[in-house]
Amino acid sequence: MPWNGGRGTVTLRWEAFLEEVRERGEYDTPREAERAARVVLALLGAHLVGNVRAELAARLPETLALILLNPLQAAEPLSPERFTRATAAWIEGATENTALWDIGAVLSTVADAAGDDLTERVLLQLPPGYDLLFGRPRPGHRP
Repeated sequence: MPWNGGRGTVTLRWEAFLEEVRERGEYDTPREAERAARVVLALLGAHLVGNVRAELAARLPETLALILLNPLQAAEPLSPERFTRATAAWIEGATENTALWDIGAVLSTVADAAGDDLTERVLLQLPPGYDLLFGRPRPGHRP
């Protein structure tokens, strides 16, 4: 459930954000949720530019905002499949299936924090298919 009705006008506290990721990812500990959030946001930040990245960072807890603003470097935009593989490579013991779960837990929480308008602008900067990773499938898009 969105914290702010999906309007994305409130910056989330660290604990609230991680608790939401922990619940969605069904993690046993906040540390697992934090690990997933750090990796996914570092990879996502490499794909976003300009005001969209800055606005999204402003909706996240400070530590995660800094990760988004200082991302891992990407030579080219990753397709959703390659994003999933990269996430799996950065999380110890992860598989592509568990990475997909991690991505969904983090990015759906990010989408709720961002609100619908900003999430749509984020998706416009990403290759096709990220709408599903954010838990925001576009009409007519079936996996």
